[in-house]
Amino acid sequence: MRALVIIDVQQGMFGGPAGEPHDGEGVVARLASVLARAREANVPVFFVQHDGGTGSPLAKRSAGFDFHTALAPLPGEDVTVKEHCSVFQATDLHEKLIAAGIDHIVVGGMQSEFCVDTAVHGAFERGIGVTLVSDGHTTFDTPVLGAEQIVAHHNWTLSSGGFAELVEAAEVSIGAGEA
Repeated sequence: MRALVIIDVQQGMFGGPAGEPHDGEGVVARLASVLARAREANVPVFFVQHDGGTGSPLAKRSAGFDFHTALAPLPGEDVTVKEHCSVFQATDLHEKLIAAGIDHIVVGGMQSEFCVDTAVHGAFERGIGVTLVSDGHTTFDTPVLGAEQIVAHHNWTLSSGGFAELVEAAEVSIGAGEA
């Protein structure tokens, strides 16, 4: 069974100290479309929320901790709060996926080179299949690489390394056991 996992699309990722993420609102709109299709098909949705700790733009109980309004969970949808890059480290997400019979996840969110990357690798290591929404994850420019290059690099390495299948948001068919 498949599920949608949306990672760290929180208010503090937009307009904070790092500026705006590359194509941030475009990524949000594309993920919102995938989310709507998942909900319509009664596919389980798991939201992941990063608590960056005191002083972080993503600190729990800060305005930045809240989900982006276009990608907020509905009552009854699962939320996993994490304090590390990996969605699996020191969380019960893996147990929740197993309990729900999930053997494949469709992943999108932030940031490509950190939490999205580790989610894909962590799922793969646990025997969970992964579809990465190729235009549904983003990040910020760094002194070494621009965000667009980082996204492209992770799409290439995660798919060519066999960790994930790449599918554009418009092509994600999440219902009826498909990705």
